[in-house]
Amino acid sequence: MAFLPFTDLEVYKECRLLRKSIAEMVKIHFPEHEKYKLSDQVIRSSRRITACIAEGHGRFYYKENVQYCRMARGSLSETLEHLVTGFDEGYITADMLKDYKTRIDSCGRLLNGYIKYLLKAKTPKDEDTPDEPFNQ
Repeated sequence: MAFLPFTDLEVYKECRLLRKSIAEMVKIHFPEHEKYKLSDQVIRSSRRITACIAEGHGRFYYKENVQYCRMARGSLSETLEHLVTGFDEGYITADMLKDYKTRIDSCGRLLNGYIKYLLKAKTPKDEDTPDEPFNQ
């Protein structure tokens, strides 16, 4: 089986779009005094989503990949919490929060589907499966 790069995964693509959108929105809507506080937190949590997907994918073991996808799912929730805080502080509108929540929910569904796929694809002796080299 050929090793597909994580960048080809639909879940990664959607989460990447979310990450890029959040970074741009923070530049425009969050005040300068939040640069090293809330702005930094929401940017870091959104970056962690795609970083966890990439790192898990590179582990080659289904169980480890699932664990990293679960961490990505947690980072999705953390990102939403930071956006709720941004709304509560008056930095973003209710419509913006609703749009981001819809996008986060969509990414969550894709992550859950990817996790289900990985759990079904897992071999009984996942830990004994030899590493496969990157197919370049």
